[in-house]
Amino acid sequence: MACGISRPTVREYLRRFAEAGLSWPLPEDLGESRLEQLLFPPPPDLPAHARVVPDWHRVKEELRGKHVTLFLIWQEYREAHPEGYQYSWFCENYRAWQGKLDMVMRQDHRAGEKLFVDYAGQSAPSRHLRTVRVKVSPFLT
Repeated sequence: MACGISRPTVREYLRRFAEAGLSWPLPEDLGESRLEQLLFPPPPDLPAHARVVPDWHRVKEELRGKHVTLFLIWQEYREAHPEGYQYSWFCENYRAWQGKLDMVMRQDHRAGEKLFVDYAGQSAPSRHLRTVRVKVSPFLT
């Protein structure tokens, strides 16, 4: 019989049903609002000190490493602090902290006076004349 929801969702509802100590058929005096409270209790309020605020300076330093992303750092944070903040909060507050840093360096450049080259990532293997392997670095000008 199809009920329009996925099997994992049905499994989750059955788990919640068992955790609430309910049995089928439901008691006659159990209203919908009470059933919802039993199946979906509010999350426990965590005191402010229970959630550890990340050290944003350390996060900034870690982001300098190769292949390190904010998501990877957040995963490590959650492993160390299971009751820690969610990824959206983590990103939002890191960006807010980052925005408070005054990292502006204004430079005046005259056209044609200098050429700036920026390497875009790791070197890639390439073959020169089909014999010698060399590493090439993609760059932008």
